[in-house]
Amino acid sequence: MMSRNHPAHVLVTADTIGGVWTYARELVTGLAKRGVRVTLVSFGEIPSHEQSQWLDGLPDVDFRPTAFKLEWMQDAEADLEASAEYLACVAREVKPGLLHLNQYYYGALKVEIPKLVVAHSDVMSWWVAVHGAPPPESAWIRWYRESVGRGVREATAVVAPSRWMLEQIDTHYGAPQHGSVIYNGRTPALFNPHVTKEDYGLGVGRIWDSGKQVTLLAQAELPMPFYIVGAEEHPELALRGQGVLTGTTRSRVHFKGPQSEAQLRQLYGRASVYAATSRYEPFGLAPVEAALSRCAIVANDVPTFREVWGDDALYFHRNDARALGETLTRLQDDAALRLDYANRAYQRALKRYSTDRMVDDYMTLYSNVAQAGALAA
Repeated sequence: MMSRNHPAHVLVTADTIGGVWTYARELVTGLAKRGVRVTLVSFGEIPSHEQSQWLDGLPDVDFRPTAFKLEWMQDAEADLEASAEYLACVAREVKPGLLHLNQYYYGALKVEIPKLVVAHSDVMSWWVAVHGAPPPESAWIRWYRESVGRGVREATAVVAPSRWMLEQIDTHYGAPQHGSVIYNGRTPALFNPHVTKEDYGLGVGRIWDSGKQVTLLAQAELPMPFYIVGAEEHPELALRGQGVLTGTTRSRVHFKGPQSEAQLRQLYGRASVYAATSRYEPFGLAPVEAALSRCAIVANDVPTFREVWGDDALYFHRNDARALGETLTRLQDDAALRLDYANRAYQRALKRYSTDRMVDDYMTLYSNVAQAGALAA
């Protein structure tokens, strides 16, 4: 039951490119089921019918798709100004009690409504994780850094999906007025943990993204066949990785390209092991999906995976293909160990990374943000 402090109407922004759309689906569905009215505004690309059909059965959700560019895209300044004006008009029209913004830029929106900004990822921390140093100075990177920093400073509150990501915001843009961590969640019923496992592993991630580095699998000595699911080309030419497909000729690696939700669910369900290879990962929805499908998790030894998975994953030496192959071989050679880690990942994901838990956490935060907004008024 909603507390009187929870806003009865929330305006949520999303983008239709990448994991933020999946996150928005889980959030909006959970809010609608709790009786919260939602206005959903999307940016990036107009979603396909397959992407948006989940909205069909939801009560009290007003969906407004747009194709304005996103803040991490090159030459986006004019689009961001126009989209901010559009968003402010929508807010004045529908009069929500809170803005749940999944882009930094709109944290600086000039409206008299509490603004919650979610820090899913950002260009600066991605670049440092991939290249080991900040990006070269340019007019665009200065615009981006200033725009994100302004959104962070002027937001009523900022949420990150991990402590590590909140620290990155602090480091690159300055501390927000109020910062907190809410781990992402997925709906367990969307996945099948009860299928007989087969002798293959799975990796999911944009192949062009050096941060995901799924092609590390192609450089490892693999003890089993591996399927890699993900788009091969970045939507923005200027941000495409260099040389990410180098060394991808090993016969045990099979590139599947993008898959439908049903196809991916089948791959998760049959896979015995999931390889979380990212060198840059603010949270990682794909490993949660794999865990909810009862896959054992083998993860790159980066701070976020340690934070999210603790002792319920096996780790390989950071960014090391040889260590990845050795860790996978250890699991392949020990069926009892593989089953133990599969069950541990499954139980951890059920307990910590469900949509219900995530939405409950947001509802609590909404109350706090609404109260802070009322006190500041």
